[in-house]
Amino acid sequence: MSARRTNCWTRPAGSAGADGIRAKDGKKLKLVFQTSINAPRQKTQAIVKQACQKAGIDVELKSVTSSVYFSSDVANPDTYAKFYADLQMFTTTMGEPDPGIFMRQFNSWEAASKENKWQGRNITRWRNEEYDRTYRAAESELDPVKRAALFIKMNDLVVGDPVVIPVVYRPRVSAISRQLRVRLSGWDNDLWDLKNWYREG
Repeated sequence: MSARRTNCWTRPAGSAGADGIRAKDGKKLKLVFQTSINAPRQKTQAIVKQACQKAGIDVELKSVTSSVYFSSDVANPDTYAKFYADLQMFTTTMGEPDPGIFMRQFNSWEAASKENKWQGRNITRWRNEEYDRTYRAAESELDPVKRAALFIKMNDLVVGDPVVIPVVYRPRVSAISRQLRVRLSGWDNDLWDLKNWYREG
């Protein structure tokens, strides 16, 4: 026995489905994917669009000038903080050795909104009570092993939902002149200790 699937996005049969785009209740499955103008990002957009097309999803690509996309202008509708699209891409990095600040971007109380002038760090506006509770527990946990386990749990909640889809890790390279003497650190070597740099003759 077979049941008619009325709640699914399906590929229409016949000439109505010539483009291969899935539809439900007469509406085609179309997403808007935005990011800033940057050659690697446009290449990534093209790859995602091609994969979605094969899956029967129409994707409209939107590329915004970086100064506009990353602007804090509350009147600008094209900022990444407003996220007026279905998908968007930007780079976020953890510059600190402790993940506390980085993981704040998924707290419900950090959701970007009109009320906070789109300044909240939670751009996706994702809400998860378990994540919030786990974050609060990590704030007061002094045992480093237990605290690490809490952050691993938070990461699993974010990736498993999925709130974000990691695309690529960007390694960084720093270089200095051979004549400069710099104290090295396991956490940061970009100008953190500039006051103690010196040049050898």
